[in-house]
Amino acid sequence: MIKAGVVGATGYTGCELVECLYRHPEVEIVSLSALVDKPEAFSAMFPKFGKKVDVVCKNLDIDEISGACDIVFLALPHTVSMKVAPKFLERGRKVIDLSADYRLPADVYEKWYGTKHIDEENLSKAVYGLPELNRDSIKTSVFVANPGCYPTSVILALLPMAKMLSAFGIAPIVDSKSGATGAGRKAAIPLCFGEIDENIKCYKPNAHQHMPEMEHVLRAVAGGDVKVNFIPHLMPIRRGIMSTIYVQAKDLPGADKLRKLYAEYYSKEHFVRVAQPDSLPQVSDVAGTNFCDIGIKVSGGLVTIVSVIDNLLKGASGQAVQNMNIMYGTPEKMGLS
Repeated sequence: MIKAGVVGATGYTGCELVECLYRHPEVEIVSLSALVDKPEAFSAMFPKFGKKVDVVCKNLDIDEISGACDIVFLALPHTVSMKVAPKFLERGRKVIDLSADYRLPADVYEKWYGTKHIDEENLSKAVYGLPELNRDSIKTSVFVANPGCYPTSVILALLPMAKMLSAFGIAPIVDSKSGATGAGRKAAIPLCFGEIDENIKCYKPNAHQHMPEMEHVLRAVAGGDVKVNFIPHLMPIRRGIMSTIYVQAKDLPGADKLRKLYAEYYSKEHFVRVAQPDSLPQVSDVAGTNFCDIGIKVSGGLVTIVSVIDNLLKGASGQAVQNMNIMYGTPEKMGLS
């Protein structure tokens, strides 16, 4: 059995991780931690885990967690993980970090997250945990940087044509819409029910911290410059992301060739589904699953790519468990739906 711990277990991502790990037949949850007033059974904090996960959730104790676990998932805020990850790595634990702390070069991270990176040694060792791109590197890694939710939906949608985007200097327009859980479990007026219900809003156009992550990964794949115009929105739903991407069709293959390109690119990927011609996916198709569904439409001189994921699963916890499966050589689908 893989002995697993979750640091930051009480957030939306942490709770989703606990759910996935509980279902996993090869995993034993041995440690849960978060900022808590007092140690308390996880099932008492979240009654849905009653008679399922009764592990006591405590404040962070590096030595105790390291002594109990084979692998530690860090579901911590950005800028916090880099203070914690090195301590687990020093003690020989495998680590999957779900924050942004190890996804970008240090200078880019400092620019977009407003904090100097304090663990550049491990930053250079972390493998970017997008299985469809880095599976072989993930297999042998002890430290994985789990991708962001928006970047997962966008990078998967653009990977097959990344080299074309670079070659023709095309900067796609990425219109992404996310459910409220993408902002994390916290008390904030913009996330209150009265602010979100019956409303949709745009925020941080071309200024969101996930944009450089998309460009950094796509550039590496393309072997040249790739830029995106990223416009995120908050939707009045709990979970899910829809990214609608617009690319000028000039110089690109036609609809049939593009669909064939995508179908072949993802033919061996269980968790990526390419829609049939004239069919575009919707959020309800993937909610509660680890799938990314992609649809392609070409009309009026424009290529429209629609990508949908569950932000808490393929965009976070599900992908983290998928990465764990790869690291331990267990079936990639295990514990996931």
